[in-house]
Amino acid sequence: MHGRQLGALIGAIGGLAFVLVNAGQLPGAVSWLVRLLGLLAFLFTLRQLPHWRAGTQSRPAARAWRLYQVSVLLMLLALPLGARGLTAAGWPDLIILWVIAVVGAHFYPFAGAFHAPVFRRLAGALVAVALLGAVGWALHWPLAPAVAAVVAGFVLLAFSAGWPISARTGGPER
Repeated sequence: MHGRQLGALIGAIGGLAFVLVNAGQLPGAVSWLVRLLGLLAFLFTLRQLPHWRAGTQSRPAARAWRLYQVSVLLMLLALPLGARGLTAAGWPDLIILWVIAVVGAHFYPFAGAFHAPVFRRLAGALVAVALLGAVGWALHWPLAPAVAAVVAGFVLLAFSAGWPISARTGGPER
């Protein structure tokens, strides 16, 4: 499996997890409908994986690989530290929004390191979803964090399936 396919698969698994775990907080039938849609989107994404272009570079440059490792390490450190801080502040409902924002932000360095603007768009989309979820929560909509997490899951699934990526930017060939 090529690196882009593996990355898309990891993103799809993460997206499905966001949907399945957080849809449980939605009202009855909506919860099951959202889970079903998430599963269908995941299956569609799996179907798209063989269409990802291999690209011209088999291995990332050493600098890009180091940046990737540092980015993942910082994400892994930020997740529990932020969760602990939000819990201590009495805002445990915001932990999922923190997770979405941190996962999104960890894609920013990838855009330059791998010369792949798609990571910038993915990062921006996830950070925006987290911010909108925080606004909803601040406006006393208790489902805002769960809805934001479900939306983030679908964003990850969509990007993993190749939307809105074109063949020019390294996405699935059409």
